[in-house]
Amino acid sequence: MTTSVLGKDPLCPVARSLEVLGEKWTILVVREALAGVTRFSDFQQRLGVAKDVLAARLATLVEFDVLERRSYRAEGERERFEYLLTQAGRDLGIVLASLAQWGDTHRPTGFGPVVEHRERGTGDSLHVAFVTKEGREVALDSVEAVSGPGATAA
Repeated sequence: MTTSVLGKDPLCPVARSLEVLGEKWTILVVREALAGVTRFSDFQQRLGVAKDVLAARLATLVEFDVLERRSYRAEGERERFEYLLTQAGRDLGIVLASLAQWGDTHRPTGFGPVVEHRERGTGDSLHVAFVTKEGREVALDSVEAVSGPGATAA
């Protein structure tokens, strides 16, 4: 398990998330998995990360059920493992889209977005936003964070 970042607030969902995802390479592994990468050698080649670092990040993602480790054997070769996204891993797609949107806005390269999100079937451009249960988008300056039921648990 990784070193705890929970500090004084073990109920904080951001801190709990960072315990799993708080390392740069971890979120980049998830990015590659969302793009369809499943094999250690492919992660290593695409990311250029040291093998020991990659092994540790994959182990963390498996431990916290973001990835599932499954064995496979190509004909004539030894058993190897692939890493498949779980539902928790697929749910991180919105997080990575939000990070990409933020990066394109606040850390632009001058070349435009590397990836654009579009609705499959219509091709309509998408962006990450706060949306009411009725589907109405809410401007960020109209969003407030209030204590939820778990806030009193401590």
